[in-house]
Amino acid sequence: MARAWLGALVGGILALSGGCGVALAQPRQDFDGWLAGVRSEALKRGISQATVDATLADIKPIERVIELDRRQPEFTMTFEQYMAHVVSAERVDNGRRHLVHQKKVLKAVAGRYGVPAPVVVAMWGIESDYGRSAGSFAVLPALATLAYDGRRSRYFRGELIDALKMVDEGVPSARMRGSWAGAMGQCQFMPSTYVKYARRWAGAGKPDIWTTPPDVFASAANYLAKIGWNPRQRWGRAVQLPKHGMAPVLFGLETTRSLGEWRKLGLRQADGKRLPGPAHMQASLVRAETGKEGDAGHGPPYLVYDNFRVLMKWNRSVFFALAAGTLADRLSNQ
Repeated sequence: MARAWLGALVGGILALSGGCGVALAQPRQDFDGWLAGVRSEALKRGISQATVDATLADIKPIERVIELDRRQPEFTMTFEQYMAHVVSAERVDNGRRHLVHQKKVLKAVAGRYGVPAPVVVAMWGIESDYGRSAGSFAVLPALATLAYDGRRSRYFRGELIDALKMVDEGVPSARMRGSWAGAMGQCQFMPSTYVKYARRWAGAGKPDIWTTPPDVFASAANYLAKIGWNPRQRWGRAVQLPKHGMAPVLFGLETTRSLGEWRKLGLRQADGKRLPGPAHMQASLVRAETGKEGDAGHGPPYLVYDNFRVLMKWNRSVFFALAAGTLADRLSNQ
């Protein structure tokens, strides 16, 4: 996923740009020549001539997209600052109101896909502030710009082809607006994610993740379910380290131990209470930190389970996954 504001913010955690200039990277051919290759590939992939002609006729690179891609700032917020912004009291209050207002459909979505309503609403809230900030860039030219640029051309060319496939299958190209990186709608799906996981909740037609909340909920829940969400587990919890600390080798998602082992090592809930859950359940100990600017080894600790890894598949950022889980907990008053 990518998103208008959060994509730029979290981008520093994911993959920092090596340059600051806004000029396009030097491609092997001019844009028109490159676009001719895209046209040919799209036709070979079964996309109709009419769609190719209608969507690619007037596309030109967008300099602002390259500027935003090149100037993703290093992540300078502390975790506390990030949480205060992303999981604000206002966002929690608004989310709880949406849970009540959309209670019937959210209950049905949870029943069909096995993803709790607070988790679905939390993803909706973080990605687009409950639909209020879903991005205003035209997705097709934005993707074409990034695919032509050359820095991550293979990935974005694939996303552009999937975007053309969406149009060919009935999604109006005028509706396809989103972030500068091509993430669309209130759940900020990239085209490939939309093609694989977007779902229409009721009625005919393509899933409308731009203006129809039930489709947003169904699509988000289906995606989480398909990438491994376990309805019998929570995502994780804040914890308290023992007074003697914990060896650095025990931290990280690559290290897993049973809850029974973590208890023996002295780990407790953040409020000092005993860790709940079956002794055999596997968990990893992580810190909320970027690993930059001296914060390594100082971030607050969390014990996380497999559902945390699912959240990381949605957005490969520890901060994002911790924020999503925390917001879901606050929406459900945990």
